[in-house]
Amino acid sequence: MFRSVGVIELKNVPKGVEATDDALKSAGVELVSAHPSCPGKYEIILTGSISNVTASVNHVTEKFENYVIDSSVMGRIDEQVITALFGTQKEAKKGALGLIETFSAASCIKASDLAVKTARVEIFDLRVSRGLGGKGVVLLTGEVGDVTAAVEAGANYAKGLGMLSASSVIPAPHADLWDQL
Repeated sequence: MFRSVGVIELKNVPKGVEATDDALKSAGVELVSAHPSCPGKYEIILTGSISNVTASVNHVTEKFENYVIDSSVMGRIDEQVITALFGTQKEAKKGALGLIETFSAASCIKASDLAVKTARVEIFDLRVSRGLGGKGVVLLTGEVGDVTAAVEAGANYAKGLGMLSASSVIPAPHADLWDQL
């Protein structure tokens, strides 16, 4: 089943908490996360059907218009991305390691989706905002050629938005590095 993801970033924590409550009450969506993302900002990530996520994001952006910094609805997100957002992805096979870091959660989620749809890679880890100053980072594994193609696709998307922070491909990471990731 294809699901969609909605991301809403607000200017302050109290209105962010209130907006999260409204988002959950306005349509049949599931909360992925809601938390302060950088000092003084609040981020909400929702998932569900495209119609429910769109309705929920639209409701919040209209009601909290003066507090919304940015919002995005992304449809037909690969299930691997949804699973990684919940932090429950399976142990990705080891091989080459690719990383894409972006300046926003929404751009990282979309870059991750494009990466896994471009080549045969697995998401090893996907982190957005918390502990990253509002940035997002995805770690991908697979064969070197696949990881390279996936990282290029995701990084080019983020670069086109002006949201790419950095990207890397490590063909054969040291065993000690894997233990630390």
